[in-house]
Amino acid sequence: MAKAFASAGDLTEKKTSFTEIGDGLYAFTAEGDPNSGVIIGDDGVMVVEAQATPRLARKVIDCVREVTDKPITHLVLTHYHAVRVLGASAYGAPQVIMSDAARGMVAERGKEDWDSEFARFPRLFQGHEEIPGLTWPTTTFSDSMTVYLGKRRVEIMHLGRAHTAGDAVVWVPDAEVMFTGDIVEYRSACYCGDGHFADWGETLSNIAAFDPVAIAPGRGDALQGREMVAKALASTADFLESTYRPAARVAARGGTLKEAWNAVRAECDPKFSDYAIYEHCLPFNVSRAYDEAMGIDTPRVWTAERDRQMWDALQE
Repeated sequence: MAKAFASAGDLTEKKTSFTEIGDGLYAFTAEGDPNSGVIIGDDGVMVVEAQATPRLARKVIDCVREVTDKPITHLVLTHYHAVRVLGASAYGAPQVIMSDAARGMVAERGKEDWDSEFARFPRLFQGHEEIPGLTWPTTTFSDSMTVYLGKRRVEIMHLGRAHTAGDAVVWVPDAEVMFTGDIVEYRSACYCGDGHFADWGETLSNIAAFDPVAIAPGRGDALQGREMVAKALASTADFLESTYRPAARVAARGGTLKEAWNAVRAECDPKFSDYAIYEHCLPFNVSRAYDEAMGIDTPRVWTAERDRQMWDALQE
């Protein structure tokens, strides 16, 4: 039987967890589905990542209401991907924050990404009829910005290209906790289809330089303790290198995308095949690694049509 495309065959609802990772700081996780973060300040709440739909966003809101009745005043979106941003309307946050680069990517490819991800993740987009349209920020920043939730200072920064060109991280200095979005994953495949392999490792090093005591990653369990943080940073770096290196070797000798796919599988399957969304990510990761090795710096726009063409070519 033919393999299902991406996560089209994954229709099982995931168990969610809401884990305290610092004083007034929480990670909402869901067995490899996209995570969200919660930062409780003196007079309001910041949520990091909106989820794919208002339906899923309400699960995060329900968790927030279990621990505080303070209003949700800020929503930070670490990048532009549909599964991260299209639930934003449910929060009613007066401030919706993205990097300048991420906002530019909404304008450039947001609709195409929505159409593409809708086919990749049908389970995540249940209730999509409530989505009012593309999510646009009210506030953007270039390199960094500071938000005060009362006395609690929150730093929102762009530390380099990685999962996308516009990734943001959120740092809470009083607790030494960081929310990294999909720059860091834990026992989940990195999605690299819009990534920058050459820069990602340095961005991981920039995160490590903060020496966080805890991280809420993009997917996977909350990372608590410096030992677990270091392990996740190392495994993320290994995943990226193990994907890019074999694809680049194939590209350098003029090999085909299918040959790159076989080479990456040979390297990655023994180490990462049990990671969440591994099979989902692999074709997109190989395609992007091959393109970058061929000198294509800006990732090509994924559309539903391009997804299918790529998938069909790799199944031949």
